[in-house]
Amino acid sequence: MSNYELMVIFTPVLSEEEFKTAQKKYETLVTDNGGVVEHTKPWGLKSLAYPVAKKTTGLYWIMEYSAPTSFNEKLKIQLLRDESVIRHMFTVLDKYAVEYNVRKRSGVQSSTEKTEA
Repeated sequence: MSNYELMVIFTPVLSEEEFKTAQKKYETLVTDNGGVVEHTKPWGLKSLAYPVAKKTTGLYWIMEYSAPTSFNEKLKIQLLRDESVIRHMFTVLDKYAVEYNVRKRSGVQSSTEKTEA
């Protein structure tokens, strides 16, 4: 199993409940196919860098998960079929990225980050 990070931009017209339902749908898809959801974080409504499908904002959501490599193709097909998804992006996380994300979530400051005086 490999570690991945998925960023999804949903259409901004979704209600709060629809947004949560869409998140739950993809979390369930990962767990039903033998994966493990490590962490999720909804970023909420953000401006897009450029208009996509005539929309200038989108609802951002990030999910870190571990899953078999073959699963990503199934997930990609589901994301492309979902009309509420504007864009999505998979990132493969190496062991250093996983450690970094865990430290960031726990609030531990790395040695490369400078403290503000």
